[in-house]
Formats: sequence, structure tokens, C-alpha cells
Amino acid sequence: MESRSLHIAMYPWLAMGHQTAFFHLCNKLAERGHRISFITPSKAQAKLEPFNLHPNLITFVPITVPHVEGLPPDAQTTADVSYPLQPLIMTAMDLTKHDMQTLLSHLKPDLVFYDFTHWMPTLAKSLGIKCVHYCTASSVMVGYTLPPARYLCGEELTECDLMEPPEGYPDSSIKLFAHEARAFASKRKDTFGSDVLFYDRQFIALNEAHVLAYRTCREIEGPYLDYIGIQFNKPVLCTGPVILDPPTSELEEKFESWLGGFEAGSVVYCCFGSECTLRPKQFRELLLGLELTGKPFLAALKAPVGFETVEEAMPDEGFRERVQGRGFVYGGWVLQQLILAHPSVGCFITHCGSGSLSEALVNKCQLVLLPNVGDQILNARMMGNNLEIGLEVEKDEEGKYSKETVCKAVSIVMDDENEISKKVRENHSKLRNLLLNKGLESSYIDNFCMRLQEIVEGGGLTCSNDVC
Repeated sequence: MESRSLHIAMYPWLAMGHQTAFFHLCNKLAERGHRISFITPSKAQAKLEPFNLHPNLITFVPITVPHVEGLPPDAQTTADVSYPLQPLIMTAMDLTKHDMQTLLSHLKPDLVFYDFTHWMPTLAKSLGIKCVHYCTASSVMVGYTLPPARYLCGEELTECDLMEPPEGYPDSSIKLFAHEARAFASKRKDTFGSDVLFYDRQFIALNEAHVLAYRTCREIEGPYLDYIGIQFNKPVLCTGPVILDPPTSELEEKFESWLGGFEAGSVVYCCFGSECTLRPKQFRELLLGLELTGKPFLAALKAPVGFETVEEAMPDEGFRERVQGRGFVYGGWVLQQLILAHPSVGCFITHCGSGSLSEALVNKCQLVLLPNVGDQILNARMMGNNLEIGLEVEKDEEGKYSKETVCKAVSIVMDDENEISKKVRENHSKLRNLLLNKGLESSYIDNFCMRLQEIVEGGGLTCSNDVC
């Protein structure tokens, strides 16, 4: 089949972790001559513009996010609201359905990539557009929580059910603790925008797609991708590791100057993404744990629940004085890629979001895994228990960590003589070298583009075991 340039529209969930993951793929597709219409609100566009490496092929298409009662004025993404209000952002996104129909009718793309908009497949199909569910969560998570083996079982799943993987799941060692299973069971009853149950939204979005795509490679998640392909009876494609190109902007001077004052590999960097809002007690325990390590640290965190700023939420009156000069707590947006690549950063405490993990795996810093919710938990199990490239922070029966357990995990991975540290360092190094192999990345993206072209031409949709 003769290769041709495709026109791809993208409309990811209005959370910056999803927006950036989709946009990183845009750059890889544009490298191969494909044209992208990236549909997003103005606030997200402003944050993404520094990453646009192909402005001649990647075009931002503005969309207005309707106001929904209960949201702050001008709220456009989940970064603009507290965690409990995120379902209202989803409701607002659902209200863009008519505008999306108008836009897609005008743009006439070959394909549309989406994730949380469960109505997109029906809309796209009505316009003759192929639809690709591009999942920013890991296949480990989707296979554990959302396969037909669980969803269509006809019974209400209990906490005990969710502590074990579903039938046929490729790794019986991946399990949930009781407090995690309790949260997952509760989530199954939650609505997430427009009075649609969270798991109904996710399952429909997956089940109605022409093709499922994941931001991963078979070297990491092969068995789970195979399982999903069999379960949903659809082609499952990999984009590969999607190694991120450096942003066109530079690290802010305040970070560059501060990080530059410490020895190579000595700084602990902690960041839980733009969406995670901790409870005040856990926020304080985390900072006290960082203090307890005795190492310099940079913590980029949102203000905890009930606080406007991180400064207001500090652990105690003397905390700032005790960590002065070696502790930097910041409550704003950071260019994480550039921080992780800085030579002084030796440890990364991550919430295990897929985007953060992909950025971390190609850098040399040791990983401390501190998941909070959802797919982060199963990502941490895979990274810590199976791949053994990081160490998960211990928690109690209620899922709470302490300053001591945070300090313990950091101290272990940053101790060059510790046997656990040696093992995770070696495993991380091997995986990093694999992922940085340009031949690996190129082959995945090339194959991904080839399969998309086949799908647009009407093929590539017949094999239930077609996992690439």
C-alpha cells in the first residue's frame, strides 16, 4: 500500500497529563509527515505550545468549554479545580459534543483520537471517521479493571473480587491491597460527568472504538496488551515508548540556579503531577519525610485540600527554617523533563502516572513509587514488583504513608551499597538503554503509522489477536 499523509484529529480528556501524552504523540506523527488538528481549550494550548516541534503540521483548534454550575468561572481543565470537581469538567466536556460534530464535519480528518468521551465513536462513525481510543493509562490497569471478563460478569464486584486479577489475566502476582480494592469498588459506583457511571464511560469508550492504542511497548507490557486484544476482540496497537523530545523552552532560572548548587545525583525531586491534591496530613508527612532524609529536595506539589497555597500548608512553624537552603517546595507548574534530566537530581518520588513514568524511565535518577489513586497503583506494582526498577513506599492498612516510610524508601534507593538499590539501579539502566534505542522507537512509530493507514483504507480491523 502506498504511504500517504493522514489527517488526524485529537480530543483528549481535559486533564494536562492526558493532553501532554496526546501531544507528545502528535510530534512523533508529525515527524512522519502526518497532519494533526489538536482540539483543546486556550489554557491547555498555552501550556502545550512550547512542546510544538512541528507548527507547520500541528495546528491547535480552539474549543470553548461550557460553564457548568458548580465550576469556577473560566475553568477549562482539571488543573483549574479541586479533585472533587473533576466530574463537572467531564460534564462540561460532554456538552462540547455538538461543537465537536461541527468541527469534525469541517475538518474531515481520517481518524480521531479520544479517550474519556464515550460518545465519540458514535459521532465519528456517523461522519465516516475511524476512531482510535488512545489510552494514557497502562494496559496493566485496563486489563485488571475493565475487561469484559469483569465488566460483563453480571454480578456486582466486591472488594475481595478486586483484590485478585480477572480470569485469564497474564500475571497473577499483580494484586490490590484491601484498602485499594475498597477504593476501586467504590469507584465503580461513582458517576463521572453527565450522570454516567465512571466504569460505564470507560468501557463504552473502549468497546465502541475501531482500534485500541497504548502509549507503551511490548517489551514492557506485551502480555497485558495481548490480553486486552483477546478480551475486546479488537486490534491493539502500540506507539512504543514515545521518547519525549526536549521542550523548546529552557528550565526556569530559579530552578536551574537552585539545582546547580548541589552535587550530581544528590537531590530528591518529588512531583505528583498537575492533578493530584493530597490530604493535609499526607502532604505534611511527605515533606517531613523529605526533611528526614537529610538530603536536598525539590517538591513540586499542589496545595493540599483546604489550602490555597503550599506555604500555608507547611508541616509546622519551624519547617522552613530547618530546611532552608536545601528544601524547595513549589506549588506551580514545572517543566519536569528538564528537572529530571538535571545532573543534580538523583531520586524521583513519583505518583506513578503513566506520563511521569515515561519521563522517568529515560533518565538516570532512582525511582521511589508513591501511587495515590487508580492506574497509578497498578503501575507501581508492575514497576516495583515485576520489573523491579523502583521501590514502593510502605503504607498502613488504611493506605497512609508516614514520614518514616518515605524516608526509608528514599534512603534505600539512594544508598549505592544497598542490595535493593543495586538491583533497581541495574534493572532501570537496562530498561533505559532499551528505551533510548532510537531504532526501537522509530520501528514502533513507523509500524503504528502503517497500521493507521491500513485502518483508514478499510483494512486492519479483522483480527482479534492483532497486537502490534
